Amino acid sequence: MNTTGNITELARDLTRSVREMRSIMRLHIQAKLREYQFDISFELLEILAYLWRQDGVNQQEIADIIIKDKSSTTYLIDNLVKRNLVERIADENDRRNKLIFLTREGKQLQKQFNPLITEMYETATAGIAFGVMEKAIVMLNKMNDNLKQTL
Repeated sequence: MNTTGNITELARDLTRSVREMRSIMRLHIQAKLREYQFDISFELLEILAYLWRQDGVNQQEIADIIIKDKSSTTYLIDNLVKRNLVERIADENDRRNKLIFLTREGKQLQKQFNPLITEMYETATAGIAFGVMEKAIVMLNKMNDNLKQTL
């Protein structure tokens, strides 16, 4: 087999592994949500987790990160607003654009979830060197960039 064939097969295996990891992480988090009786879905937690790292972003950025269409993301954010976990604030640079910010309650929820999320990532990365993780991120970002250029 030529090197192109080898790299193509490796890329397929990598893509399958990434999808499988996301699925397993979802199952892991859902099990923890049930175990601790948190009344929140994985999708809502996904948005909150992103905002805990990067508060005050627009809805399209959230949609891109959680890989959902804009209408689904609107519905999820509406749900978070109703729960008083986030609020929409007009962007000072473009009043038509709304930025999503955590409320005090949304920020406090991070203290409850952070240990569960940290435990999951520590378990997932056990036995993997820091440098290997860095190289994997660089490689996946390069693959994403290559594909984005064809859109």
